[in-house]
Amino acid sequence: MQNTNSEYMDFFEEEETLLENNESRKLKVLIVDDDEEVHTVTKLALSDFVYKNSKLLFLSAYSEKEAKEVIYENPDIAVILLDVVMEQEDSGLKLVQYIRNDIKNDEIRIILRTGQPGQAPERKVIFDFDINDYKEKTELTAQKLFTTMVSSLRAYDSIHLANQNKKGLEKIVEATNNLFEVQSINKLSSIVLDQITSILCINSSSMYKKPSGFIAFKENGDFFITSGNGSYAKHINKRVKDVTFLNSYQKIEDTLREKRTISIDDNLIIHFKSNSNMEYILYIENIIEYNDIDNTLIEIFSSNISSAFENTSLNLKLRDTQKEIIFTLGEIAEARSKETGNHVKRVAEFSKLIALKYGLSEEESEVISLASAMHDIGKMGIPSSILNKPGKLTKEEFEVMKTHTEIGYQMLEGSNKDIIKTASIIALQHHEKYNGTGYPNGLKGNDIHIYGRITAIADVFDALGTVRVYKPAWELDKIIEYFKEERGKHFDPNLLDIFFKYINEVLAIRDSFPDK
Repeated sequence: MQNTNSEYMDFFEEEETLLENNESRKLKVLIVDDDEEVHTVTKLALSDFVYKNSKLLFLSAYSEKEAKEVIYENPDIAVILLDVVMEQEDSGLKLVQYIRNDIKNDEIRIILRTGQPGQAPERKVIFDFDINDYKEKTELTAQKLFTTMVSSLRAYDSIHLANQNKKGLEKIVEATNNLFEVQSINKLSSIVLDQITSILCINSSSMYKKPSGFIAFKENGDFFITSGNGSYAKHINKRVKDVTFLNSYQKIEDTLREKRTISIDDNLIIHFKSNSNMEYILYIENIIEYNDIDNTLIEIFSSNISSAFENTSLNLKLRDTQKEIIFTLGEIAEARSKETGNHVKRVAEFSKLIALKYGLSEEESEVISLASAMHDIGKMGIPSSILNKPGKLTKEEFEVMKTHTEIGYQMLEGSNKDIIKTASIIALQHHEKYNGTGYPNGLKGNDIHIYGRITAIADVFDALGTVRVYKPAWELDKIIEYFKEERGKHFDPNLLDIFFKYINEVLAIRDSFPDK
């Protein structure tokens, strides 16, 4: 195990803090009254009160304004013992309206206490305001206060439980919708982990920090972390056995060996194995509070996780197949002109990089990458005598060569698929120039589609730097000099500035796909 002594000390200190927090957890009761003695007597009367193994934590406010501030800072208050008359005759009633109408809190149980019942008649207050009990201060003995507090906390528990169930189910619906939209295993892992943690925290009344956890996939006999949070956020792509403590890893192994789906101690361990033999684990540690609600919500959510990962895996395989077909088509066109197929791959990667740095989404940038691989697909319609001529083309031959843009467009324009539609635009416009001197339509500036402007930079950069039948490869310095001269002429100046800014990444891509 790769753990230092300091890491063990951090672990035990964290455990100790969590236990202390759990033991000291209390139910919050807010006393709102402008009489200091009322606060003292109430706290004394309830000093030994315990409900479901939890003591009371008393908060105090002496005016409507102070009460609002305390409620804002403590949204988990369970009960308010509220005076009616304070700085104003109806301060308490205004506070009730604030709680129920302004901040929409229907969980707090409000016990109205008044020493002047004539100013707030019980029947009118009960009808007009959403309070849960009404007591005159003279009748609220220690025993009655005890009884009132028990009934109020029971009601609070029931409403709080219902609300947490509702929030948890809403979170599951939201999360499930997101699961099937993601096209990356790593991103999906991150979403699943965040949502599971969020579901657990919804029902947690403790104030300690969120649990730590990870999702790990099995590969070559070991589990590797694809997503982590908390203390595991820095361990992406590492083996689980190298970053977990011995007792934690033993629990994981026990779960795998016994084929248990969910294992609970202070850890949540879920083991999945899909129909296609995809195997992975979800692990979350230091769960101090875990109840039947959590268990039900996790089981509901878990039933969708395997389907989502299976769906993403199949989509990725389909996308890889699609990508291979597209690159093959591009390579066929390049092969006819006796050029290397890696030109296609380099142009695709250059185009994606420029698109991302320009600010396009990852999804759109990936579409541009795939589509740009077919930028010269129209060359399949050009005679070999012209395509492979070693010397300079005649004017007539060049006019024929230029038609490869329109041929490519005509080959692709009939599709309603995003990649093919994008490829048709690129095939037609990748030889247009920013100053309007390009072909086939002499488009100028932003009249050239962003896809065409991006691919133009990627295509020319790679073409100049590789050997062609009609020319040797240019040195990098000469290419950079040419590009600077063509800024605003051949190339979009803004896109070219982006290209130069990330030239090191461009060169790294070029080195990754050398000519055959």
